[in-house]
Amino acid sequence: MTRPGTALGAAMALAAALVLGGCSSSATHGGGSGTEAGSAPRLKVADAYMPQPVGDTAGGFLTVTNTGDGADRLVGVSSPLSDDVEIHETKDQRMREVESFDIPAGGELHLERGGSHLMFMEIKKQPKQGEKVAVELRFEKSGPIRIDLPVEAPTHNPASGHTAHGSAHH
Repeated sequence: MTRPGTALGAAMALAAALVLGGCSSSATHGGGSGTEAGSAPRLKVADAYMPQPVGDTAGGFLTVTNTGDGADRLVGVSSPLSDDVEIHETKDQRMREVESFDIPAGGELHLERGGSHLMFMEIKKQPKQGEKVAVELRFEKSGPIRIDLPVEAPTHNPASGHTAHGSAHH
């Protein structure tokens, strides 16, 4: 049984983290004010891109770096491009939707070709190479991060030597 003060304290800490984790001028967000156990995630998104879609689905790829001393989780994604953006993992050559991805303290989450990725289902339009697709990433602890995914050639793969960077927007 939880004490009433514990739930209220947790709710207030969450509200404070959401206010402090509001939109900033870069795609970096930290949660909390350091008054709790000192374990706050600090997230930054880089290397974001979307290969130009060739059908009614599109993939999204990026890296989330956590320089904080607390873990976080990517729990949701939204975009005007699709009403259904899923988080997929690839294991043993098979894709499946998952609820979230862990972002360890001092670690990274890599969403890349051939591995875990964002999947935009039933896209509303065909973005062309050179355009940008607005995306909002939602996390368990940190505030949301809004990025623009640059649309690259359908065969684009940064592992082959070319890297694209996403940009933050408000």
